[in-house]
Amino acid sequence: MKGVRFLRKTKYILEFKNIVKTFPGIVANDHINLKIKRGDIHALLGENGAGKTTLMNILTGLYAPNSGEIYINDKKVKINSPKDSINLGIGMVHQHYKLVDTLKVSENIIIGSHKQKWMINNRVIFDEIISLSEKYGLAIRPNELVGNLSVGEKQRVEIIKMLYRNVEILVLDEPTSVLTLQECQNLFKTLREMKRQGKTIIFISHKLNEVMDVADTITVLRQGKIVNTLAKVDTNPIELTRMMFERETETITKNTLKDLQKAETVLVVEGLKALGDEGEISLNDVSFSIKKGEILGVAGVSGNGQKELAEVLTGLRPLVKGKIIIQGKEIREYKPIEFINNGISHIPADRIGVGTIPDFNCIENVILKTYRKQPIKKGLILDFKEANKIGEQLLNKYDVRISSYYIPVRLLSGGNLQKLILAREISCNHQLIIAVHPTYGLDVSAVNMIHKFFLEEQKKGVAILLISEDLDEILALSDEITVMYKGKLTPKQLRQKCSIENIGRAMMGI
Repeated sequence: MKGVRFLRKTKYILEFKNIVKTFPGIVANDHINLKIKRGDIHALLGENGAGKTTLMNILTGLYAPNSGEIYINDKKVKINSPKDSINLGIGMVHQHYKLVDTLKVSENIIIGSHKQKWMINNRVIFDEIISLSEKYGLAIRPNELVGNLSVGEKQRVEIIKMLYRNVEILVLDEPTSVLTLQECQNLFKTLREMKRQGKTIIFISHKLNEVMDVADTITVLRQGKIVNTLAKVDTNPIELTRMMFERETETITKNTLKDLQKAETVLVVEGLKALGDEGEISLNDVSFSIKKGEILGVAGVSGNGQKELAEVLTGLRPLVKGKIIIQGKEIREYKPIEFINNGISHIPADRIGVGTIPDFNCIENVILKTYRKQPIKKGLILDFKEANKIGEQLLNKYDVRISSYYIPVRLLSGGNLQKLILAREISCNHQLIIAVHPTYGLDVSAVNMIHKFFLEEQKKGVAILLISEDLDEILALSDEITVMYKGKLTPKQLRQKCSIENIGRAMMGI
């Protein structure tokens, strides 16, 4: 495979032919045909779930395609592992960095490198790392522990790790998602220098302004298919937005509640401010309200504060500033149990890590919010017979299809896992459901069932805050819609006044 690097230099360094990749119930890549020019900065643009990262995971040997072919320098290649892709001169900087915090920068860079034999010459390694750092303007500290670095510094280490392996094609997956403005500008400067040195860059993003800034060529993907590939100079943000979000959808039949304005207010938030995982401001002066029986849809591209909003409203993230008022009562203690006791149900995006305890069985997970109360709790004792009875009833009612009530939930399919979470959250005494990407990755049957559950809850007067990147879902279910962009919400609008194109523009900040 290594010989492919040294073939004659063709115009197109990389080509995908009819790439198909499926997961249960999902076609992630649907007959992808794409050519990448040598020395180009080629952007893959599309909303989350469009198939961008999946395609690049195939290129780098993390996934195997169901069918299709990959060509490097006009020669067909077989990529069975990340090692194969590195040998072909292909490297990827993932959105979540693959570094070992307890090792030094230099040690992280050389891990797995074919350059290293049985004896390591630290001086030579150090000099080569510094040389790459200076050549591409990537300031790093080779002797520093990775755990002590900022996010931007870790990204620079990842890039140098790939350059140290002499990659000719560098893939960056959402590289600016956690960077400061200055770090973004520095990254773009580095990418332009890499292009000048003859490297080919594949830039995965959903941020139009960045793509228009740094890319030479842009490919738009939507629902696993390529919509178009065109030169940056031949397009504009409005056209790209239309390509990203335009849909062929069924007619919306859901009617907005006529008496919504007269309904009782369930939730009021005023001036919310919260920090993200890296200490950045993720929510900035967020204010809104939800009425009884209302579904408020929050659209937006991932990383604009939706995750933090849901966590603040469920007690999982501290509030820096602002007020949360539920049924006229201001929340004073920002703990999950306080929100649960005030009637908040939470359907999180992370079904395994946040929504369930993976090694607990189905019964144990479905009663997590009721075991503290009668009839399961009797004094200081839990009635396990009653717990099993209630758990089985809930799992059957919500059609959670399992071989046994007592298998760990980590063995469940995505659809059954989500139905289990719904069974737990909807069966409790609740006034408001906070649902985050509730149907992501599910098949059509599971999606329809979950939508049915939401509409039934709405008829009972339950308010729903629906946070989703699926615009079809937002438009199908919501009474009012707002868009979250850079930690702020746009003014709410009635669903009938919203269009895919207008929402898409707001999601892009234009």
